[in-house]
Amino acid sequence: MSKSHVPVVGAAPEGEPDTASASRAVREMFTSIAPRYDLLNHVLSFNVDRLWWWRTARSFASTLDSGDSRILDLCCGTGDMTFALRRQAGEARPQILGADFSHAMLQRAASKTKHQENGASAPRWIEADALNLPFPDRHFNLVTCAFGFRNLADYDAGLREIARVLKPGGECGILDFSEPKGLMGSLYRLYFKQILPRVGTLISGVRGPYDYLPNSVERFPEPQEMLERMHRAGFRRADWTPYTFGIAGLYRGKKQ
Repeated sequence: MSKSHVPVVGAAPEGEPDTASASRAVREMFTSIAPRYDLLNHVLSFNVDRLWWWRTARSFASTLDSGDSRILDLCCGTGDMTFALRRQAGEARPQILGADFSHAMLQRAASKTKHQENGASAPRWIEADALNLPFPDRHFNLVTCAFGFRNLADYDAGLREIARVLKPGGECGILDFSEPKGLMGSLYRLYFKQILPRVGTLISGVRGPYDYLPNSVERFPEPQEMLERMHRAGFRRADWTPYTFGIAGLYRGKKQ
């Protein structure tokens, strides 16, 4: 399925005319499904999401092995990617921070911290907008974002903000969905457009978010365009590694 050559600014839930209203609508959607968010992620991905988080965390093992590193996990939701980073760090004690603009999601992340981590090594949580981060320039060694970047109302602004808070030579890792090609792509679209919204609505009791999900993936830039956007934002090296037949993939960039 080919996509329009007209550049897409960012996420645009139906009926939202500008970036401010789009951001507000996305926040409300994720807040509404927070109580069943973890269950739905595992059910709808057949638990493959756990493998994707692990692979992404492993990709940044060298940074996580340093106790002096500062790590930011953007759009962290209930913290699954953040906890994967913490587990990969092992005995090292980097500073790991999870940020999200949904208070309900962060509440669940904090409650999971009590069961998974304790002491100085535990991730910290902050309510923050990925397009306007409350951090100084050149602050982090690594910024990750798992399945949240495509929900930003302005993709280029999001990349520039990531680049701003990264130290020179720092890295970013953006894990998100993509659209596979060929037979797998056909099966994927059937599942994503017909089955997933029905199951998601049934389990969550909320209709809108799981109708929005396949549309957000279809709207998201294809890998080559996303890599070009990363270069323009200030990443001197950018590449994409597909996961599970290209259903998802990791965009990795290094700041100039």
